[in-house]
Parts: sequence; C-alpha cells; structure tokens
Amino acid sequence: MGLDQYALITTETIDQEVDFKIPENACEIHYWRKHPNLHGWMQDLYYDKNGTKEFNCTPVVLNADDLDRLEAAIKANELPDTCGFFFGTTVGDEKDDDLKFIKTARQAIADGYTVFYDSWW
Repeated sequence: MGLDQYALITTETIDQEVDFKIPENACEIHYWRKHPNLHGWMQDLYYDKNGTKEFNCTPVVLNADDLDRLEAAIKANELPDTCGFFFGTTVGDEKDDDLKFIKTARQAIADGYTVFYDSWW
C-alpha cells in the first residue's frame, strides 16, 4: 500500500476541472510513487478549483497555467510539506523527474490533449 500518483491524458473533452469520471481512453504519461509534497500541491490545486471531496481517487485537470505554477514551485523548492498514513516521504531528488513530467505535459497540451492528475492511497 502507498501513495500512487498518475498523470494521464485524453482526447475527450472534460467539462469540469475536478470530480469528473476518468475517460476510458485515458493514457498514463507519468507515474510517481510516494511523492507526498507533489500530492499536497495537487490537493491544493484541487481545492482551488472548487473540489469538495476527499482528495483520493479524485482527478484534477492540469492546464498550462497550472503547469507554470507547478514548475515555479518545484524550482523554488516550494512544494508544501505533506504527510499521510501511506504517503512515504519526498526525499528531495524528484526535481528532475518532476520537470520532465512538466515538459511532457506541456507537449501533450500543445498536441491537443487534456492532461490530468489522479492518485490512490
């Protein structure tokens, strides 16, 4: 058990930025295992976008502005300290992988995909 985190893409139109049903054609473009500080950032984004559920198995769309803000937080080492029962610990060597994800996600958006984050713990 533990925190599993996914970035996915779809060609389907998603009408709301949170609390949507994951499209059947969604494809994974990135995976993280036990990176709780990134999860905390995504949770804050979810609630900023008016999410109301517990942030577990609850997707949130990532647009270009979100990626810009995430990149700035990563580069400034400002992901929020986050903990949870099965979350593990952000160890500090995730930055290159996180930035690789942002590059991939930006290209996916440029190619017409919708990018979103989902997790399970």
